[in-house]
Amino acid sequence: MKLLIIGPQGSGKGTQAEILSEKLRIPHISTGDIFRSLQGPLKKKVDEIINKGNLVPDELTLEILKNRLEKEDCKKGFILDGFPRNLNQARLLKKITKIDKVIEITLDDKTAIKRITGRRLCKKCKINYNIFTEPKPKNPEICDECGGKLVRRKDDTENAVKKRLEIYKKETLPVLKEYDNILTINGNQSIKEMTEEIINNLELKTD
Repeated sequence: MKLLIIGPQGSGKGTQAEILSEKLRIPHISTGDIFRSLQGPLKKKVDEIINKGNLVPDELTLEILKNRLEKEDCKKGFILDGFPRNLNQARLLKKITKIDKVIEITLDDKTAIKRITGRRLCKKCKINYNIFTEPKPKNPEICDECGGKLVRRKDDTENAVKKRLEIYKKETLPVLKEYDNILTINGNQSIKEMTEEIINNLELKTD
């Protein structure tokens, strides 16, 4: 099954994509991960674009994505996360593959902002925490595992999150107009509840 998962920052779409990937035994494909795993001249080209603060052109992103979707592990399906981000990308995607189901995870801005601004990372062992939700550290400034200092990413401020949410509403949400096979999930639920609702609605058999 070819799935597309979409949702604002803080909705847990990445977490759900990973869980579904494991349960359904199909790869979780994130364009961010693809860019980071590139090698050779293509990696140099993409890095130059990103390092200048520019977005990778849609056509180039599609070319890279197409190469990934043609690999053997995608023959039985995949979960696409992070693409398409706009209408043009959605229309380009239709030229290379058919999406069986779009999973839209909804979340109100207030909750999204709280979840993102609450994210913390251990500088030493790189474990992720959240001071408002799970996994919550015992001490908001110290890692439970190694005692390292917990820090917040520079772009996880409230203003930065608000800007990203506005971009999502303006550019990514309209992508849904290109599809009629949409499953809408309430992102205010727990991780387990969301997973169960997705599996039940897709009527999928899992291990």
